[in-house]
Order: sequence, then structure tokens, then C-alpha cells
Amino acid sequence: MATEDIKNPEVKEEVKKEEPQPSKKELKKEAKKIEELEKKLAESLKKAEESEKKAEAAEARCKDAKDDYLRLMAEFETFRRRSAEDRLNLVGSASADTIKGLLPVLDDFERAMAMLAESSDEAAKEGTNLIYNKLMAYLKSKGLSVIEAKGEKFDVDFHEAVTQFPAPDESQKGMVIDVVQTGYLLNGKVLRYAKVVVGA
Repeated sequence: MATEDIKNPEVKEEVKKEEPQPSKKELKKEAKKIEELEKKLAESLKKAEESEKKAEAAEARCKDAKDDYLRLMAEFETFRRRSAEDRLNLVGSASADTIKGLLPVLDDFERAMAMLAESSDEAAKEGTNLIYNKLMAYLKSKGLSVIEAKGEKFDVDFHEAVTQFPAPDESQKGMVIDVVQTGYLLNGKVLRYAKVVVGA
């Protein structure tokens, strides 16, 4: 057939009429195929929906596991820090008890040095002074320090008043006039209050 004939509307109709029409059997086959494809599509969609639900559940479990992990890590860190603090406190309190037990020895040294100050025995003075200084240097290296009291304003945080004494002048009222027993700090905390006489 020539191309001019196809362009002609009458010929076109003839060509259309000549196209074979599908049979009922073929139509049924096609319908069945479409039905099967629709079923497969529905199954695939259902599977995809189930997979999505499973993925969401897995994500939720993963998030819960991560939260549990972070909580456990935080609890462990707190436990580790507390354990370290407890160990330090234990060591600190043990050393505090040991040093507190040595304070009467320091008091005896101070009394001995006060008595030797009036003595003419230079060797005894030097020997006592040397031992006292060595002991004090060691205790200072462990955090011990003397509470300065004489001439200071009375402070209940560091001083313990054993008695009041009439102040010689107004400027000494409320001030520490004399120290009966030396007070000490250990790492900034009061180990023993200074026993003092306060001007009234």
C-alpha cells in the first residue's frame, strides 16, 4: 500500500478494519495476568508494610538499647568517681587520725622549747629545735599548717575561747591575747581548734 493511500481517510478506515481483534480467550488470559500482577503487587505492598513495621520496631529497640547504654555509662562514671572520692576520703581520714595523734608530741616540743629558751644548754636547744623542725617540715608536706591566733581577731571557725581577759586597751577587745593550745589545719580543714584567751 502506498503512503498516499494511508493518508487518505477512506484507506485509513480500511486499515483499521483489517487489524485483528483479540479473542475472548486472549482477553481472559490478559485479565488473568493482570489479576495475578495485582495480587503480586498487593502481596509486595503488604510485605513492604510488614518490613517497614519491623524496621520501625528494630529502630525503637536500637534507640532503647542506646538509651540503656548511655544510662549505664553515666551510672558507671558516677560509681567510679564516688569510689575514687571514697578512697581519697579514706586515705585522708587515716592520715588525719595519724597526724592528730602526733599533735600532743608537737605540744610537748613547744613546751620543751619554751623551757629550754631560759636554759643555757645550747646543745639541748639546738637538738630539740632540729627534731621539732624536721617533724614540722614532714607534717607540713602532708598538708598540716598552724592556725595563726595571737594578735588576730577572734574567729569561731578557727578559735576556741577558753577564757576572757580584760583587754589592756580598746584595740584588743575581741582579739586573741594569748594561745593556750596551738590549733592546726590539715589541707585547709580544721584538725584542732586553737584554744585561746580573748580580750573582753
